[in-house]
Amino acid sequence: MTHIVSYFRGLTNGRIVLWSYLIWYLVTVTTHFDARPRLWATSLGISAIIGFALWISTSSSSAGTTRLDRWQIFRLFLMPFCVSSFAALVKDAGYVLVFPPTLALNAVGFALIGAFVATVLWLRRTVSLAESPSPVQPAVE
Repeated sequence: MTHIVSYFRGLTNGRIVLWSYLIWYLVTVTTHFDARPRLWATSLGISAIIGFALWISTSSSSAGTTRLDRWQIFRLFLMPFCVSSFAALVKDAGYVLVFPPTLALNAVGFALIGAFVATVLWLRRTVSLAESPSPVQPAVE
């Protein structure tokens, strides 16, 4: 459990944004889920093609080879999967850009993201306060 807490406490702002994207995606998937295998197979195919291209483009540069960790590589494949399945799920659903047509669904997504960000900020604050040394008490004579 402490590993999870320290992971979320140590998130960079960029990773908080990535987690927020995932939350928004999951809200959309849960409310617009479509069990047709063709949709998910197409998304997997796009993920493999684009993910592999992204992996090549990020791991090879003119200055040498860039080492990516397994989570970076995973995200290179996950993002095209999420984008393609998101687009297929919201097709003809009245979305404006990435926003659902109902205030309620927007509120759910923003509330979950807000709760996540608040939790991360709370973890940063409380854990760092708990780890800071207590002030030295003067000696009583």
